[in-house]
Amino acid sequence: MSLDPPTYLHSLQNNIRARPIPWEGAVRAGTITDKDLKKIKAVDKVRKDQRRQTVEAEPDAYRSLIIGGDQEKSVLDSASRRADVVQYMLVLTGDLLNDVPSLPSVLLEYPDPYRPFLPLLTNSTNPEDPIPLLTSAVLTSLLSSAQTEFPKSKPKTDQALPKLYQYLSTLTKTQDSGLQDIAVQAYSSLLRTKRSRELFWNQRDDTLNPLIDILRTAAGATADNDSSLWNGRTSIRTTTEAGLSGGIGLQLLYHVLLAIWQLSFEGSLVGKGLEKDQEIVALYTQLLRLSPKEKTTRLLLSTLLNLLEPSSNKSLLLPAAVTIRLPALLANLKSRHLTDPDLLDDLRSLTDMLSEYTSSQTTFDEYAAEVQTGHLRWSPPHRSGSFWRENARKILDDNQSELPKKLVEIMQKKWEDDKQVLAIACNDIAWLVKEVPENRAQLEKLGVKVRVMELMTDENEAVRWESLRAVGEWLRYSFDE
Repeated sequence: MSLDPPTYLHSLQNNIRARPIPWEGAVRAGTITDKDLKKIKAVDKVRKDQRRQTVEAEPDAYRSLIIGGDQEKSVLDSASRRADVVQYMLVLTGDLLNDVPSLPSVLLEYPDPYRPFLPLLTNSTNPEDPIPLLTSAVLTSLLSSAQTEFPKSKPKTDQALPKLYQYLSTLTKTQDSGLQDIAVQAYSSLLRTKRSRELFWNQRDDTLNPLIDILRTAAGATADNDSSLWNGRTSIRTTTEAGLSGGIGLQLLYHVLLAIWQLSFEGSLVGKGLEKDQEIVALYTQLLRLSPKEKTTRLLLSTLLNLLEPSSNKSLLLPAAVTIRLPALLANLKSRHLTDPDLLDDLRSLTDMLSEYTSSQTTFDEYAAEVQTGHLRWSPPHRSGSFWRENARKILDDNQSELPKKLVEIMQKKWEDDKQVLAIACNDIAWLVKEVPENRAQLEKLGVKVRVMELMTDENEAVRWESLRAVGEWLRYSFDE
């Protein structure tokens, strides 16, 4: 998988290559040795084929120059006080790794090939500091090669990856899209194996969450305001060639989607967590509505398929997909003129999976699945008298009152940006009291009555009306008694 190098990093590297370094002065000061200088000059500012021949003729010498040896220091260690030399050597090392195919293997044969680089990641807390940035590029190349050369994970690689992930996460947490793109492209280069994806998931608060925040911004939502994910208000007309909502560029969006798609190959590991913590199905459904390019649509569909396919995920993710009306959106996508064969295959597989699921569901199953998502909308059961007459008692009694407890959990939230959720919850409570009045005490023990009465003074008119109706049902049976 090859991506164009991030513009910000590419420009930085070119600027450093063009800087004159007083090498002889560095030798006289004891910063580097004369032997080091000869090796550097033999591969600096020469043609790629000459550079490759030189390194291939003396692989151990260049391994010693870059990462040191039993008796010799790495040039990065010996020149640690000269930032200009360190920066130049990091860029040159990156060039050598790219231009000499055999060099990564030579370095990786050393017992601890990452030792000279890892301390440089914490050289500064400034995300624009060149040394950690350049170091992360070298480590990304080296660790990516390690996964290709040695598919079975090695302890030193497993120790280095989390440290690199931690540094890259500091870039994704900035508001600079150039720095974010450097990190996201590095993630894509690293998420090649099951082990690297597991380590990434283990650090998800730092690695994954900032990527999800970028997607939420693109979808017109935030972690504190998911209402647009559920009502689908944002339209494709809000997207432009420059980017989507919140100024997220299409290139950054694509790279973020690519990294999460790679993570989704561990669907059975990450699927439930992504839905519980991030409401990934709602987020990706909204992004599908907005997706301006086939390449982003392809990644969105493929990721959803990877997450929905594992049997361990179906009970949580399939109901969420139906509640968010993903089947209707897929039907709409089918009517578009799409040409990518992989996209069409994934669209067909998702459609078939959801069709099979919905055909086996009763109205009660649909209602229960919606409540379990933790986000209510005015779906047909909420206002159907026949539904409540047939199912109210089952809702109260099924699985140790699981659904009423979930309703209470939903009602305890403020829902500042989606008040209709509270109105719907009050509506449901009114129906439960009306159809099974003898179980009012059961609801009162859960704190339902107190919360409903609190909502009678809510600023939202619909919430006040539905809560008043629910309290009215309580009072009606109280007076009857």
